[in-house]
Amino acid sequence: MFYFAAEYFLQVYSLPLIAEVRFQKDYFSEYPEKIRVGSDADGGLRLRTSVFYTRKPGYYAVHYNQPNTVASGAILQLNQDAMSPTGVVAAVFPGEPNQSEQGTLSPIYTLQPNGSVAVPTGLVFICFAEGVDVESQREAINRAGYEIAQSLSYTPHAAWLRAQSGNIADAIAGISQLEAIPKVENIEPQMLMERGLRLGR
Repeated sequence: MFYFAAEYFLQVYSLPLIAEVRFQKDYFSEYPEKIRVGSDADGGLRLRTSVFYTRKPGYYAVHYNQPNTVASGAILQLNQDAMSPTGVVAAVFPGEPNQSEQGTLSPIYTLQPNGSVAVPTGLVFICFAEGVDVESQREAINRAGYEIAQSLSYTPHAAWLRAQSGNIADAIAGISQLEAIPKVENIEPQMLMERGLRLGR
């Protein structure tokens, strides 16, 4: 049997000193890790097969109200469709946001399984069953925490909604409340997308 001096034992088996580890704040912790769009059965919604948007760490988006904004240092710039009620531009940046950023910040998501970049705008599309006018459901929409951002004259049973708070995170988080409204057939958050860009896992 071998005996070691206590000092020698500590020298051999003590862990080396390391620099203090500081965990970075999750800037977007109020956003869900995954957003489900579509369902075969959930809530009685008659939609296509579910797809998921997964939150992508290490990147963020800045939303600008000026459509012609040029964002220096952005790896991607996305424009909303001309039909959109807000006309926001989003620029995607690598890294973490800092306090000096001007504009509304949001995380970015990737569409699964192909990994296309997607940025939430804060708008949610809702479609009721044929013959159910959106205006007749305004009270239920308001109770769910939303307001009608734009009615669609060519489709009176559908509309664009925004969270009453105006917050993008609230617009996403409350989708389950909208799904609970009777006779809802489709709900989708609006995502700005550039299908040509895929980010590494």
